[in-house]
Amino acid sequence: MLTQFKESVNYIQSKTSIQPTIGIILGTGLGGLVKEINVIDEISYSDIPNFPVSTVESHSGKLIFGELGGKKVVAMQGRFHFYEGYDMKQVTFPVRVMKLLGIERLFVSNASGGVNPDFEVGEIMIQNDHINLFPAHPLIGKNFDELGPRFPDMSEPYDPAMIDLALTIAKENNIKVSVGTYAGLTGPTLETPAEYGYVRAIGADAVGMSTVPEIIVARHMEIPCFAISIITDLGVPGKIHKVSLQDVIDVASRQEPKMTTIMSQLIARL
Repeated sequence: MLTQFKESVNYIQSKTSIQPTIGIILGTGLGGLVKEINVIDEISYSDIPNFPVSTVESHSGKLIFGELGGKKVVAMQGRFHFYEGYDMKQVTFPVRVMKLLGIERLFVSNASGGVNPDFEVGEIMIQNDHINLFPAHPLIGKNFDELGPRFPDMSEPYDPAMIDLALTIAKENNIKVSVGTYAGLTGPTLETPAEYGYVRAIGADAVGMSTVPEIIVARHMEIPCFAISIITDLGVPGKIHKVSLQDVIDVASRQEPKMTTIMSQLIARL
């Protein structure tokens, strides 16, 4: 695996002179942040040795290198999911690569279902914790001490200082936000009413099919993380309706400018 990481990094460095300090992973319908980046280089996933290729129609498949808020950034326009058939090491492969490229912080966005009865469709939730309900773990197997410890601490999966600053930015911009816990499940089905109830009962406010593996691997490498969810549908009794991918994309796209404001200003102020 170390050889594969280095092959990918060497190829990427041969195609761009940007040395990013910020890594960004964009979720379904949330690619608009790229418009705020002064794009300098783009590299298709399919050109990068050992890189997976996104199979989800709503996800582009390229690394974006440029500047945002005075910082050098690398953005994944399109992420990988366990439900696509990739194993957890493939899902999180780009996070390892971004660390070896030099990132010092990771920003993640996702579209998710809300199970908190106080939430509304379109709610913006800053994640302060998560529950890992995936059947596989990205750190199972041989540990590479060069990347992180065998038993990494997860008492602060999301950086408290970045959360506090994001809340300040939201208030300054009159953007309503909530703070809560995200539960990660495999998908690709959305949850049944009973499953939504279970997820709520164990302490989650939202549920989705991504983010948790990437955060685990980032924290393994001691990268401070910030994650934000847009609630695109509700898993609350009496408010559960049939939902299509297009419904998710439509809600995410409507709220995406608010998320972009928070993330871009947060990056600029670090």
